[in-house]
Amino acid sequence: MTDDRSLPRPGCLTGSPAGRALAAELTARWAEPHRRYHTTAHLRAVLAAIEPLAAQARDADAVRLAAWFHDAVYEGRPGWDEERSAQLAQARLPACGLPAERVREVARLVRLTAGHAYEPGDMNAAVLCDADLAILAAPPGAYETYTRAVREEYRHVPDEAFRTGRAAVLRELLGKPRLFGTPVGRDLWELRARENVTAELTAL
Repeated sequence: MTDDRSLPRPGCLTGSPAGRALAAELTARWAEPHRRYHTTAHLRAVLAAIEPLAAQARDADAVRLAAWFHDAVYEGRPGWDEERSAQLAQARLPACGLPAERVREVARLVRLTAGHAYEPGDMNAAVLCDADLAILAAPPGAYETYTRAVREEYRHVPDEAFRTGRAAVLRELLGKPRLFGTPVGRDLWELRARENVTAELTAL
């Protein structure tokens, strides 16, 4: 299995043989050859984006674990991927000694990344979703790399159908009163993200 030790790991993925085995499994999943955007680079970016927001989470360790699992199963099937990833967390984490309540929280957060929709005041979800969407505020060249990688992951979808679906996603994003749910996330990323998404939608 691929084992990228440069990825920061929550304690439960380092402190026991079961945890280390799970870290190796997850890292291998993120390195699957069919992935183009949802790769270890994306996982690393999400984990890094969590850190400036972590103090706003109720359980930052659960958020970090949810980041590790949020696209651990990835076949380009929105909703299905997140559900299977949540089920994987529920199946694997108990063996690492994680309390049942935290396992449930990790799985709940993973499921929320399917639509990035959550109740006001749900700060664990806000931190995870903000970190997952931080790519929207990338500098122009990096944003273009991101959009190309997303297109490659959906290479089985014809161009017109992809443009239609992607445009719908972008319009939904722009229709939100705010893209980021944490004050820090809004300060860091809101303006640039809206500029990038607007430019992509115009280009489509």
